[in-house]
Amino acid sequence: MEPLVRDWFASKFKGLTEPQAYAVPLIHDGKSVLVSSPTGSGKTLTAFLSIINELYAKQLRGELEERIYCLYVSPLKALANDIHRNLEEPLRELTELAQREGKPVPAIRVGVRSGDTSPQERQRQVRRPPHIFITTPESIAIILSTPKFREHFANVEWVILDEIHEVCSSKRGSLLSICLERLREQTGRDFVRIGLSATIAPIEEEAKFLAGYANGKVRDMHIVEVDTRKSLDLAVLCPVRDMTAVPMEVANARMYDVLSDLIDQHRTTLIFTNTRSGTEHVSFKLKERGVEDLEAHHGSLSKVTRLDVEQKLKDGLLKAAVSSTSLELGIDIGYIDLVVQIGSPKSVAKGLQRIGRAGHAYGDTAVGRMIAFEPWDLMECATLAKAAYDGRIDRVDIPGNPLDVLAQALVAMSLEKRWDVDEAYELVRRSYSFHDLPKKDFLAVLDYLSSRNPDIKVFAKIWFDEEEGRIGKKKGTRMIYYTNVGTIPEEGTYHVFSERGSPLGELSEKFVEYLSPSDIFVLGGRTYQFVRARGTSVYVKDASGRRPTVPSWTGEMLPRSFDLSIEVGEFRRDLAAKIGKDGEKAAKEWLMEEYRVDAGSAQSLVSYTMEQVALIPTLPTDRQVLLEGYLDVKGNRNVIFHFPFGRRVNDALSRAYAFAITEAHHTNVRVSVTDDNFMITVPRRIELTGLAKLVTSENLEDYLRRAIRNTELFKQRFRHCATRSFMILRNYKGREVSIGRQQLRSQRVLDWLHEIEDFPVVKETYNEILHMVMDLDHAREVLRRIEAGDIAVVESDFASLPSPF
Repeated sequence: MEPLVRDWFASKFKGLTEPQAYAVPLIHDGKSVLVSSPTGSGKTLTAFLSIINELYAKQLRGELEERIYCLYVSPLKALANDIHRNLEEPLRELTELAQREGKPVPAIRVGVRSGDTSPQERQRQVRRPPHIFITTPESIAIILSTPKFREHFANVEWVILDEIHEVCSSKRGSLLSICLERLREQTGRDFVRIGLSATIAPIEEEAKFLAGYANGKVRDMHIVEVDTRKSLDLAVLCPVRDMTAVPMEVANARMYDVLSDLIDQHRTTLIFTNTRSGTEHVSFKLKERGVEDLEAHHGSLSKVTRLDVEQKLKDGLLKAAVSSTSLELGIDIGYIDLVVQIGSPKSVAKGLQRIGRAGHAYGDTAVGRMIAFEPWDLMECATLAKAAYDGRIDRVDIPGNPLDVLAQALVAMSLEKRWDVDEAYELVRRSYSFHDLPKKDFLAVLDYLSSRNPDIKVFAKIWFDEEEGRIGKKKGTRMIYYTNVGTIPEEGTYHVFSERGSPLGELSEKFVEYLSPSDIFVLGGRTYQFVRARGTSVYVKDASGRRPTVPSWTGEMLPRSFDLSIEVGEFRRDLAAKIGKDGEKAAKEWLMEEYRVDAGSAQSLVSYTMEQVALIPTLPTDRQVLLEGYLDVKGNRNVIFHFPFGRRVNDALSRAYAFAITEAHHTNVRVSVTDDNFMITVPRRIELTGLAKLVTSENLEDYLRRAIRNTELFKQRFRHCATRSFMILRNYKGREVSIGRQQLRSQRVLDWLHEIEDFPVVKETYNEILHMVMDLDHAREVLRRIEAGDIAVVESDFASLPSPF
């Protein structure tokens, strides 16, 4: 290291943290590296330490040029601003140190570019590019197609992707991975790729995502994985002595007493809920109980409010903050000594990420408490706590070959130059997200973009000369690209009207996705039945006195991961066996010791399991599923499928079973879905025996495709995919197109495309629903295991009392 940088580091830190000790020498040697370590282990500094050192050394040799040396990409605008602040500080301190020691002052410049950057600042960056350039995935997609600014990237030496686990599992990641290959094409040589990630599995896949391919093989990538179980202090709390003996309202009210006590006992408490509405509700209830210096923080609040809350936390002015997901990434929020999670965070990785916000300094113990007030939620929290201590992390799915993102990338590439088709195909396949893209899909997207299909008239964005095998941009494409780029869909709101046409309120697009005719839901404290949706209007009729079939948080709720779901099934099996073998008392002690739960939780879990077994002796677990018949007071027959495999799997299975039952019995059915089961309501008598065999691993996908074709879900997701593929524009000739207009256009386009299943945008809509909204692969695996006899199917005949599970 340069003496100045070495002296500065020694004055600030005791020494290198573990990840720094491994990664800094690798980066110094110009090797690519993925660093996975807990929050607060100095990951960001790991990446920048060697780079600041190299740039300062260049400056001393008189070789520091006016160009971008390092590109840093962050998934959040807030995080980009935060990193900017965190870089300015060391550079200021280095400057002061240099002045004191009479050494040359560092001339390293840092700049940020995101949606919030002013036009003046952008112009300045074009004239005098910063040496370290901080941006978001969306901005990098635009910059790589900007003629003036691209030139500054010609010799980039380092690319840092922060919070890579957050990006790689979505379509933003697919877009970013193509951008990296476009940048590699432009520089004409490999640059050092540095990935920073929290706890993730499987880490090898994430490393491949970062590395990309060259000549058909994955590029070299070093992995630095530091044991993530930084001293954990995690426990599950139950607000009452036995949850099965009190109504939920009582448990809920007691929960706020427990929360107030925890806040009083600590300096700063960070509380996570799973939904934005939950965040508002919890902050309101705590303020009612006299908790002062408390703020809420979530994505629906304005930027000014959010920054204000972050600053107050950093300055230690708050006793508590309540957040949904917006504070779980690495934004620096100062000292937190306790994290409370209300209800299960639905995946082990998310749980660890959130609890890791406590004790943010390296080597601190992360103190986390999970509070549940429903028995099924308690079961999930206990399972999750043990998995966190055992270091069992749920696996992430990285989307493969999303054709809507491909369309966007090809339009962007056409703005750079004229491409040879095979050359463009090779570039796309170097990206991890597209490395097994079939040529015919690639050509189908080119046909769509150049509007070559005589039956489908769309505005051509590129020209495609098949004889010469070349593609290039058409006039007007640049403007369309700049104003419509990005993969995050805009969420619309629907206006709700009664049959007579009087306005009743609004619903979010995510909620409407899950509605099907005859569903009953609550709006403004009253129950309504869904009739139909037209454009952005939803028509309903009064359903007073009827039980809602769709819970009010549908669409906001995170689905439980498949790996955690299997572990919940195992937990049920182990607990029942323990009670059967050693009795209640021993089972409670075992729970408190092994699963880090308090006495109330242990008592609740034992009571809950015993009540279920008393009613139906066969317990639904990871190795056996239960079909339970239930007659409600109206005489409807409900079949409850106890499949504890998580909501994405159950969403797929429930729609396929509903479709199969409708076909076989010619009757209308209603469906409700949770992480642990799904219920199909039928108006007439059907036999439970043989019902499970209606859907097989062979016919599942076919049934699903037919079941989703005319749903609200398909219309919504088609609009998202069509917007990403520039088939429907969010912005035209510099004017914004309202979501209502977009929806109407999308509906018209869909009406004449419906039959053409292999049209890229339609094909991608099916792909997104089957593999991102639902989990077709794991649903198929469950059915295969039933067919092979690895999972037993048990039936329990119709009764007028549903079982506790």
